[in-house]
Amino acid sequence: MRWSEIGDMTCSIARALSVVGDRWTLLILRDAFLRTRRFEQFQASLKITRHRLADRLQKLVDNGILERLPYQDNPPRFEYKLTAKGVDLYPVIAALVGWGDRWMAGKDGVPIELVHRGCGHTIAPEFVCPDCREPIGARDMLAQPGPGLLAQRKKRRSAVKRKT
Repeated sequence: MRWSEIGDMTCSIARALSVVGDRWTLLILRDAFLRTRRFEQFQASLKITRHRLADRLQKLVDNGILERLPYQDNPPRFEYKLTAKGVDLYPVIAALVGWGDRWMAGKDGVPIELVHRGCGHTIAPEFVCPDCREPIGARDMLAQPGPGLLAQRKKRRSAVKRKT
């Protein structure tokens, strides 16, 4: 399978990666969560070529993660803001921050701290069960086929039966 076809897989991770699965896109999202809005600001922060940045921003706009809004008429200038779909990526970015802080921070410590605006405390991202509120790790979870995968399996079986 080619990388360009990964979004066609019946897998939520593969489909998500088809949109946000490269380093530049994740860094653009990081900057968007840090309130970077304008093309020149993204470019200055990331030191990325204009072509590559324009390509990644357009992909995020096309996929409904960022919206491109005019902020100046003459000459026309635009800024990029996270949509609701984009804001829903925050736990992914925060989880990467947490992993990076734990395993990659370096001897001087973490580069940024996440502070809860409500109480002012520094937090570390935590994955908890929404029902019992207990912390969850990989060994606490079970993955089972969902309706999308079950439907795909049923379609495959039907196609095989038609061929025979």
